[in-house]
Amino acid sequence: MIKKAQICEQKEQHEVNVQRAKEKILGKAEIEKICTIFRVLSDPTRMRIVLALLEGEMCVYHLMEACEGTTQSGISHQLRILRDNKIVKARRAGKNVEYSIADAHVCEIIKIGIEHLACEVEE
Repeated sequence: MIKKAQICEQKEQHEVNVQRAKEKILGKAEIEKICTIFRVLSDPTRMRIVLALLEGEMCVYHLMEACEGTTQSGISHQLRILRDNKIVKARRAGKNVEYSIADAHVCEIIKIGIEHLACEVEE
C-alpha cells in the first residue's frame, strides 16, 4: 500500500512516459542481444583491439603491436569473440587475415562512449 507522501507529484507526465516506454521497450531476445554486445565490448583487451581497428584494417601481428602486452594467441582468441558477435570482420589477403570494424554502428558506439568520458553529468 502506497502512502500519500509516496505518491508522485508528476503522476500524469510519468504515466505518459510509462506508456511510451512500454510501447518502445524491446522484447527479451533483442534486449539479450544488445546486452551481449555490451558484454563483449566490456573486456579491456577486446576494447583495445576495437580502438586499434578504428584506425584501419590490421592483421593479428600488427594488432599485437598496437595492443602492447598482449600475445598473438590472446589477440586471436579475442578476435574470434569479436567476429562471432559481428563487431569485427575478417578477410583473407594472401597468407594473412585482415581484420576491420564490421560496420559504422560499432564506430558510433565507441565514439559515443569516448564522448561520454568527457561529459559532466549534473546530479
